[in-house]
Amino acid sequence: MRDRQAAQQARRAREFQAFVAGAAGRLLHAATLLTGERPDANPRARALLTAALASTYASWDRLRGEDPYDRTRTVLVVRFARGAWRRSRGRGGLLARLSPQERLVVVLRLYEGVAEEQTAALLGLGVERVRVLCARAVAAVLHPPRGPAPGVSGLPAAPGGHPGAPLGKAASS
Repeated sequence: MRDRQAAQQARRAREFQAFVAGAAGRLLHAATLLTGERPDANPRARALLTAALASTYASWDRLRGEDPYDRTRTVLVVRFARGAWRRSRGRGGLLARLSPQERLVVVLRLYEGVAEEQTAALLGLGVERVRVLCARAVAAVLHPPRGPAPGVSGLPAAPGGHPGAPLGKAASS
């Protein structure tokens, strides 16, 4: 009995190690995108992934044909959405300027390739809401907001006598 349990645990450990070796890089990248951290400085993403992998390992024997990658991705997303991860903004990553909900939608839809319907069901949103969030997030990433006009307050005094006066109009004497 003990030998059988030991053999089963060893098999389980080997299977899980093989899964992690193949999937951890992509899952870490997804977690990094979710947390909005830079790829070279992503402690929150690593902690999020570790928790998701621990959950997957705990249920490894009960997966019964379920894709462990999908399971881990779901746990990752749910932990991000429900946890302290969403309370803070990203720190310089590609998606840092997006809200946590927008990051969730973008990562699931565009990085992971999850269908709109599945994304909506996973996040508890309507399909149209997922569509709007995705479009808004993509627009924000592709067309970031511009800062204030350069040098408005630092303009030299125009011939009219005050900053911002039309440059082509000279003050009449």
